[in-house]
Amino acid sequence: MFKSSTILVRTRLLLALVSYALCFANSASVSDLKNARDHQDLAALDRGIAQLQQDSQAHPSSAEAQYRLALAYSYAAEVAMEIRDKRKSESYAEAGIDVAKKAVSDSGSNAEYHRLLGELCGQVIPANPLLGAIQYGPCARDEIAKALQLDNKLALAYVSQGVGNYYLPPSMGGGVDIAIKEFDKAISINANTADAYLWKGIALRKANRDAEARQALEKALQIEPNRLWAKQQLEKTPAR
Repeated sequence: MFKSSTILVRTRLLLALVSYALCFANSASVSDLKNARDHQDLAALDRGIAQLQQDSQAHPSSAEAQYRLALAYSYAAEVAMEIRDKRKSESYAEAGIDVAKKAVSDSGSNAEYHRLLGELCGQVIPANPLLGAIQYGPCARDEIAKALQLDNKLALAYVSQGVGNYYLPPSMGGGVDIAIKEFDKAISINANTADAYLWKGIALRKANRDAEARQALEKALQIEPNRLWAKQQLEKTPAR
């Protein structure tokens, strides 16, 4: 009797795990989301968000389900900003913040979850710099700092920190030079971090260092040749 009961429990557990795996298999993968981001395909990202919303609702205690949904919102906010729709970018980012907070709450020791929450908070700011900085600036700063406290080798955390400093005026402790150092730090940790080269190129161009900017952007495209925004940034950078 005891043996039969144990087998039944194990069978139910196995079925639950299989169901959970199939749920994620049918939803948008991280690579799918990244591909949509690279091609600036908001429609595909919206479809991914809809699928991942179902997953997160079906598995409310799964930090991974919340993380994937938050990542989809972050990618969508990124693309909306690239196509110059600041309000839509703000809307995506704000929706993602609530989801990312759930992931952090369920798995507070995961550095990447904190990084993503910090990035989403930072993505709200460009739509309304003054109010956004007051409301979301501390979240962006503190969450990325927490990510680096948990894992000081997390290259994307330095990229996120650098982007924040890129938009933060020197009078407030930011600026292009500080941002470039953050991007270089990310590259020193992982030389294949395409976002670090992309943002380094943008920062170098702002500093009127166009030749170096083109080199950085070309490197970003070498790593991620399908990244449409990197191509656009390279095209608008003067060849000097």
